[in-house]
Amino acid sequence: MSALVLLIAVAAVRISSRSGLPSLLLYLGIGIAMGQDGIGDVSFSDAEMTQVIGYAALVVILAEGGLGTKWKEIRPALPAAAALSLVGVAVSVGVTAAGAHYLVGLEWHQALIIGAVVSSTDAAAVFSVLRKVPLPTRITGVLEAESGFNDAPVVILVVAFSAAGPVEHWYVLVGEIALELAIGAAIGLAVGWLGSYGLRHVALPASGLYPIAVMAIATVAYAAGAMAHGSGFLAVYLAAMIMGNARLPHWPATRGFAEGLGWIAQIGMFVLLGLLVTPHELADDIVPALVIGLVLTVVARPLEVVVSLAPFRIPWREQALMSWAGLRGAVPIILATIPMVTGVAGSRRIFNIVFVLVVVYTLIQGPTLPWLARKLRLGSSESAADLGIESAPLERLRGHLLSVSVPEDSRMHGVEVGELRLPKGAAVTLVVRDGTSFVPAPATVLRRGDELLVVATDPVRDAAEARLRAVAHGGKLAGWLGTGGRTAR
Repeated sequence: MSALVLLIAVAAVRISSRSGLPSLLLYLGIGIAMGQDGIGDVSFSDAEMTQVIGYAALVVILAEGGLGTKWKEIRPALPAAAALSLVGVAVSVGVTAAGAHYLVGLEWHQALIIGAVVSSTDAAAVFSVLRKVPLPTRITGVLEAESGFNDAPVVILVVAFSAAGPVEHWYVLVGEIALELAIGAAIGLAVGWLGSYGLRHVALPASGLYPIAVMAIATVAYAAGAMAHGSGFLAVYLAAMIMGNARLPHWPATRGFAEGLGWIAQIGMFVLLGLLVTPHELADDIVPALVIGLVLTVVARPLEVVVSLAPFRIPWREQALMSWAGLRGAVPIILATIPMVTGVAGSRRIFNIVFVLVVVYTLIQGPTLPWLARKLRLGSSESAADLGIESAPLERLRGHLLSVSVPEDSRMHGVEVGELRLPKGAAVTLVVRDGTSFVPAPATVLRRGDELLVVATDPVRDAAEARLRAVAHGGKLAGWLGTGGRTAR
């Protein structure tokens, strides 16, 4: 049975990759098919276990997302993303809760919980759809940072609204959110910096230990943030982002390991959520879910984008795409288990409404996002692939061995080894081409698909990698064309 589920999950990954549908829908479908109304006839109703496993999966997913976040792209987008994650969440909660109360007839308590639950966006859902549509870095940076940041305040709001008794003073809640975010951010940055420093200066006995160490450090960031009464989710995302931009040893292997764990976490989490839902109970909640989803998608999300991004003068076309790109994925469904665990009245209905809302509107928004990006003429002109560089520390020799892969569309193609202008203390020692290895001369011309071995001393390791990346994106004139990268003098 488990082997069959694994095969179905692998097939779902391939279908998701080729069809453009978010993997969420496929994995939820597997869980529903295995459930008590499906062919598997598995009875599962443990909301508390689902919440615990869901939190653990979210830690892995946020860590994987942070490791893949490029600082140079996200840095200019941080103010806008922070505004969307704080001001935008407040606007979304208020508008959605008002719609749930006045249009659907829910009590204010339940309406506020639903408004908070569905105010978190999902990076995995957004970028699984947009992976074939290259967008300007400003849009991807804002969406990526928003999805990493807004989980934290939303979790705090859902927990507060689900607690026994009403929230008496809103300013106290705002203060608690600010304090928890500050604690989580401080711990995440500290753990990420310490972890990066340690991994770059301590040679582990086996290369396979580096991916495990990175994920362990990210988990420590979450645990430390939660124990300090801060936002563990923000801590793990920031710690992973720091490590992901620190040029750690054996980085390609670490990145691949994190992506694999992310896929496993998504598959397990979505299948479990599919098991938790009871399909025959959803009929009465379909119309309320559609109405609340319509308010969220057509009113709340565009309004939060306009209000939050007003100071940043972002063009209306980009705001339109960001409004439609507010996909809801795993996080809202997992957060909908919090009121079930705390015993909130009507919590099962809240879960059903959120489940239907996420499935229906993801199915509508997901396939139409690439079409909208093309209609708004927001495709990016950047086509050069990033250079693949893997680093292994040579501790006793006080140096580093860089393994460099030249992509098909890299501008390093046609550049002579001498024209790389690597800093003094770095040199290309070996080239592997079509399965043949040779020691290059300064006049050796590099080609697509080449594998290079570059030896660099400790002091120039970063400068050598920066120069290689600059040439990969700007060609042999990268230093003079403003592409960046330090060169030898």
